[in-house]
Amino acid sequence: MPRAKSAGYRTWTEDEIAKFESVHPVGSRARLALALLLYTAQRRSDIVRLGRQHIRDGAIHLQHQKTGVVLAIPVHPQLAAVISETKGEHLTFLTTPAGKPYSAESFTNWFHKMCKEAGLRGLSAHGLRKAACRRLAEAGCSANVIAAISGHASLREVQRYTAAADQARMARSAIDTMAVAFPPNKGKSE
Repeated sequence: MPRAKSAGYRTWTEDEIAKFESVHPVGSRARLALALLLYTAQRRSDIVRLGRQHIRDGAIHLQHQKTGVVLAIPVHPQLAAVISETKGEHLTFLTTPAGKPYSAESFTNWFHKMCKEAGLRGLSAHGLRKAACRRLAEAGCSANVIAAISGHASLREVQRYTAAADQARMARSAIDTMAVAFPPNKGKSE
């Protein structure tokens, strides 16, 4: 049987992010998980391995578990605030209630529960990776710049991730940029 085409994991909307944040306050493990996913654009398998030892000179230094890509991602001010307000004495930021690091699978199960507590269904940690890429695209970042943060090896994959970007806002920004770069010729006839 042929496989049905799927858009993959659904990208979180800004309203869904805000709803999650309203239920899970700064200082909670759930809010830290959301911030790590949203402000680094990393996979769950890399998020569960991150800890304070990965932050040097204002950047998170990591090597992707899946691809081996080495990244240095500047720490977003919002992420820095969440990290500083979250208690932790373990090697990894995210630990189980027993203080053990999560596996990627156990993190997924726990994060689904946190989404459910916030009244959110059908969302995943991977959808936050896509939301991070969407936000970067909406902020005017090129596919190459987004890949420098997310670690994607393929620009085609970045383009797929940013398909949910606000097309109207980006088009407005592009026209504004073009209007500044190419002002009208005053007084010249054609």
